Amino acid sequence: MIPSVNPSGSDTRGLLYYLYETGKYEDHTDPHLVASFDGMSPDPGRHPSATLTDLQQLLDQPVMALAKHARPAKHVWHTSVRADPGDRILSDEEWADIARRIVAATGIDPGDGQPGCRWAAVRHADDHIHIVATLVTEDGHRPDDFRSGARAQAEARLIEKELGLHQVAPGDGTAAQRPTSAERHKAERQGRERTAREELRETVRRAVAGARSDEEFFDRLATAGLLIRKRAAPSGDLLGYKVALPDDLNKDGEPVFYPGARLAPDLSLPRIRERWAGDAQDVPAARREDAIRTEPGSPAAARRGAASAVWQAVLVVEHGEDAVAAAHIAAAGEVLDALAKTSAAHTRRELRDAATAFERASRSHVRAVRGHDRALRQAARDLVHSGPALGRGEDGATTAMAIDMLFFLITAAAHWHARKGHAQQAEAATRAAAHLRTAYQAAAAQPLGVLYQRGRRLSRPMLQRQTVLLREALPELAEQILAEPGWYALAATIAEAEAAGHDAAVLLSDVAGRRELGTADSVSDVLVWRMRRTADLPADASHLPETSTAGRRSATRGTTTRPSAPGRQRSGEDTSRKTL
Repeated sequence: MIPSVNPSGSDTRGLLYYLYETGKYEDHTDPHLVASFDGMSPDPGRHPSATLTDLQQLLDQPVMALAKHARPAKHVWHTSVRADPGDRILSDEEWADIARRIVAATGIDPGDGQPGCRWAAVRHADDHIHIVATLVTEDGHRPDDFRSGARAQAEARLIEKELGLHQVAPGDGTAAQRPTSAERHKAERQGRERTAREELRETVRRAVAGARSDEEFFDRLATAGLLIRKRAAPSGDLLGYKVALPDDLNKDGEPVFYPGARLAPDLSLPRIRERWAGDAQDVPAARREDAIRTEPGSPAAARRGAASAVWQAVLVVEHGEDAVAAAHIAAAGEVLDALAKTSAAHTRRELRDAATAFERASRSHVRAVRGHDRALRQAARDLVHSGPALGRGEDGATTAMAIDMLFFLITAAAHWHARKGHAQQAEAATRAAAHLRTAYQAAAAQPLGVLYQRGRRLSRPMLQRQTVLLREALPELAEQILAEPGWYALAATIAEAEAAGHDAAVLLSDVAGRRELGTADSVSDVLVWRMRRTADLPADASHLPETSTAGRRSATRGTTTRPSAPGRQRSGEDTSRKTL
């Protein structure tokens, strides 16, 4: 159950007109009062003789009783209280009790003999009510409604438990501001899937991903088609900014601008600058393991680099200091945004949904210490500058590899938030991981299918030898892997690794031991991408010849050439932790 307290207004009758209007809004059906301050207020929805003016004058009476100079300019308090889509339909009596509890909890009408404000609760849809109040108590004073939004949320959590409704995870004040009812209805009238606030938030978030300066950030906003207003000090120093959609206009035909801080707490200009302040002392990005057979700056190289940076970030989130982990989690959101922005059509929607869901998980009261997240921010930058991927061949396969690595990082973030008691963030990260699963399935189908066919064509002696190798290297996982369809893709990858001079048993044990595998749908799939990334094998094997004769002879004899240390361990890899 979500109470949404809106900014105070000045037009009681205008708000009542909106609540009782049925011609413009599909969900406005049978508007009527379910409760009011005196239980006897006129109801224009049910009483033929009652009018909106009657109700407005009754609610405004304490305000009008004050001297004109003493009346508050913004005297209308308004909140909606919306049930979860999965909840049962509540009765008018239940909604009436909810309204009374909300106005008491927020200080609008505290009860127990204390003077309260006049209010009315209107229901015009099955799943929510609106509460309207005027902010002058019966004795002419301002109510004690400080932090009324937080107080309404706390009461809603109690109501959910008592009525057996869906229990919303408690917030911590770091969430982005929700669209108001007026913004949602405006979007519906304009035929938009999302409100202007939500579209702007996503566009600004993507513009931040990997950016390194004010100039680059504002250039990206302008390229995205946003209108920009900058706020400067008398000295000329830039202090802040506002953005608007060109076609989102107010009643006067002017664009509606939103400050960055009103889009999300971390999108204010000072908070955005913290990101590239950490990049001020430029250092080489950690282990840019560009894909072999790809040109630098190509989508495939950027995705392989992102997979490497994400791979290292998982360990930081799992075992690093809180402030450093928080920075990596925030930067993971930038990688998600950049990957969604440059993804091919068959993965774009799920990646966008994953990025949108993870936005809530990127902030908490643990303040991120920037600078430690340079590798992830550089990965996001490379993704943006590499341009869109084709979704097939090497860049399609490296997309699957990057998504696979991101799934484990986002899952690690969910566990980190859960340990800290960040319920909303943990839930958001879990939702993001679910979208990544779906995106991975779409991205991985073709490249894994090629590897599967290559594995099926391996000779029987080689498959037998690799089965023995698997059981020796991973005795606890071997039978599970052998039963998975992905085993043949893993067998083909082992063959390629051996042909390239790697000790496959060492490599397999190494990549399996560094990160958890319990959340994987297919352990063999995960090991395929980890081995191919660590051993610098092409992500897409469709253009490669079958495993070399030398490789086959080596595998059949049971001997492999043990590579030098750099061949087994890429520069910067952490092999000190074999198990989690």
